[in-house]
Amino acid sequence: MNFYTQTLLTVFIILIFSSSLFAQRSQQTSDRIVAIVNDRIILKSDVDHEVRNFMRQAEIENQNVSFSEDLWYSALQSMVDNYVMLEKAEMDSVVVSDDMVNRQMDARIDQLIRQAGSERALEDAFGQSLIEIRAEFREQFREQLVIQQLQEQKLRGITITRPEVEEFFNSIPEDQVPIIPEQISLSQIVIIPPPLEDARIEAYEKAQALRDSVVNYDKDFEVMARLYSEDGSAQRGGLLPMMPLDDLVAPYSAAASALEPGGISEVVETQFGFHVIRLNERSGDNIETNHILIRVDEDQVDEDFAINKLNALRDSVLNHGASFSDLAREYSEDEDSRAFGGRILNPQTGQRMHQLDNLEPALYRIALLLDEEGQISEPRSYNPRTSNVNRAYRIVRLDRHVPEHTANLKDDYEQIRQFALQQKRNERMGKWIDDLREEVYVEFKIPIPDDVEDEMDLPLDMEVEEPVSL
Repeated sequence: MNFYTQTLLTVFIILIFSSSLFAQRSQQTSDRIVAIVNDRIILKSDVDHEVRNFMRQAEIENQNVSFSEDLWYSALQSMVDNYVMLEKAEMDSVVVSDDMVNRQMDARIDQLIRQAGSERALEDAFGQSLIEIRAEFREQFREQLVIQQLQEQKLRGITITRPEVEEFFNSIPEDQVPIIPEQISLSQIVIIPPPLEDARIEAYEKAQALRDSVVNYDKDFEVMARLYSEDGSAQRGGLLPMMPLDDLVAPYSAAASALEPGGISEVVETQFGFHVIRLNERSGDNIETNHILIRVDEDQVDEDFAINKLNALRDSVLNHGASFSDLAREYSEDEDSRAFGGRILNPQTGQRMHQLDNLEPALYRIALLLDEEGQISEPRSYNPRTSNVNRAYRIVRLDRHVPEHTANLKDDYEQIRQFALQQKRNERMGKWIDDLREEVYVEFKIPIPDDVEDEMDLPLDMEVEEPVSL
């Protein structure tokens, strides 16, 4: 497989959250340097880590990827290429805004939560709270967005004509023309049931009681955090190490920065729940804090509110001629589909059509009950697994159904065009990267095969640790 091409197609999905990449290099003095790009170094352990992350991600996405020497060398080459592009981005003064970093990072964390199954599962996997995950990986994420923006600038003008698409399709041997599996397109309107006021009050009062225990009854803050905090930092007594104020959510940073060292805040509400914060130290715009977090019980929600609202919207479409897409734009609480009139886009392709068998289970079960185009489901609950929502309700409309068939230009032109365009872009990108390597100093400290896709032997002292699975 071509690891570099895979990285392009997934928009650096692997590198964004690599815990050893960049951050731990200075601590691995006994590790071996395998490549240098200008003043940036790549360690053997970095490559091992990337390979394991790639295989871990493939496993989550139900892809069968086995470890190989080809994969290891290709991962190394891909990391070198990323550094080359970072150097080019610096030359071209490519920057991304803080707002873009925050928005994209929130979306990526939500995706990781969905893959992990819950916020707590993600925190357990990283051994950190969500606040710490955001802070630790923010700059790495910024660098990957810079690379992505640089690529987009380079690829923006690349288009493909219909004759080129036809030439691409006609070049496929007849016995290798793919079978297009059964596909559907869907739209949805999502309503998130609000927490019952009793649940919010209960969480606030618990946080207030813990604050009182510390402030008025001299209880140890760290002990209270270990016993009661509902955050990944609880095992460390709620410690959030020194980090920039801008890396923290606004209500938290505002409350913490208003304290004197040793001071304890009032109860502070953020998107994560209710916090009690102690400021330990401040250095410029960086702070060290401990906190106790009490989350609102997300199981105590007003389900009837969501169901009744969705039934009313469904009735407006079926019996009163209302537009499903207009109602989705006005009322749906799923930000990903709302902007597109409720249309659910395929996260892998960005297109409307989904392979039926690849739908996530909750959506698949709904789709099986929709027999005719235009049919709308009853309200159904599901777990969106975003950073602050575990349960939502939705109605789903079947927009289009395409049975399994052999690919052809008449019925599948757009998909074929996307494949052909991606191939053209990959070829241009590969040539551009080759040219960039002539502008940037690159040195490999180990022998590199001429073609990483050929069979090859690793150097005897370059054993790669076995990949770990989730």
